[in-house]
Amino acid sequence: MHPSLQRLKQYLLCGVSHVVPFVACGGILIATAIAFAPMRPGSGPDFSQAPLLKLLMDIGGAAFALVVPVLAGYIAYGMADRPGLVPGMVGGFIANAVGAGFLGGLVAGLLAGWLVQGLKRLPVHRTLRPIMPILVIPVISAVCVGAGMYLVLGAPIKELMALLGRSLANLGHGNQVLLGLVLGAMIAFDMGGPVNKAAFFFGAAMIREGNPAVMGACAAAICIPPLGVGLATRLFPSRWTDQERETGLAALAMGAIGITEGAIPFAAADPLRVIPTIVGGSALGGALAMLGGVLDRAPHGGLIVLPVVEHRLWYLLCILVGVLAVALTLNLLRGKKEHA
Repeated sequence: MHPSLQRLKQYLLCGVSHVVPFVACGGILIATAIAFAPMRPGSGPDFSQAPLLKLLMDIGGAAFALVVPVLAGYIAYGMADRPGLVPGMVGGFIANAVGAGFLGGLVAGLLAGWLVQGLKRLPVHRTLRPIMPILVIPVISAVCVGAGMYLVLGAPIKELMALLGRSLANLGHGNQVLLGLVLGAMIAFDMGGPVNKAAFFFGAAMIREGNPAVMGACAAAICIPPLGVGLATRLFPSRWTDQERETGLAALAMGAIGITEGAIPFAAADPLRVIPTIVGGSALGGALAMLGGVLDRAPHGGLIVLPVVEHRLWYLLCILVGVLAVALTLNLLRGKKEHA
């Protein structure tokens, strides 16, 4: 990989690694609130008689509201250290405010990091150096990034997101299955990285647009990699080391609550076999979810959202097929004697 692309990947992963707990917290709380709230026909959950569930829903919504600012802030932090946090988070907040969403947060974070890198290189008098990183650079960069998002970049990115949504609405049934295939592959490809989050946030955005089928495909695909590798260590334990079997147990637990990162230790240790296998399993699960019309109205995935999923048996079948495909393929690829 070219050094510049490698650095870009590191910047994006810095943002993603810090945002994962916010996604998990928000998704689990929202899914829990929706699962236990009484449903009002035609209008979704009714929280009017469930103040505790409404509180959980609001807290989960607050966690999700922080996702894009934190993502942008830590992308900028990865590029320019602490002076990048303020313009990155301000830019991410504005990206949310103008409707530019996840893509706008990526742009804001990269713009903030690039700008702060430039400002840090400016020659200044030694008396000004102590206040540059805590006062001058954050203020100047926040104004520039904020103005850029409000006046130049926000509207085109918002329109691009809207265009993607309109294109999805016009897709035929066959193409929606293809979309599920692609989204599932993206979810598994980097297990919580930028590609995964692009698919996830697209699914979350489509919930607000009234198309929860996209999140249904993502939700099924999200848990397949960790559940698949975890099950692989249980089916043929003699082919795995003691440490891998322990890691497999943790992966099963993470998969149940929709944390794709549970598969990362296996992918890092054996990328050439694990990554293609989990990509195939999640792609299969996503396509089947689209085929069966699975709907998920909570921005999360895995078994924990089962109470809020429509067509639950098909949803479970999608996950089961993908998980079995991953588990059996991994054991087949490893061979009988490799870790005996």
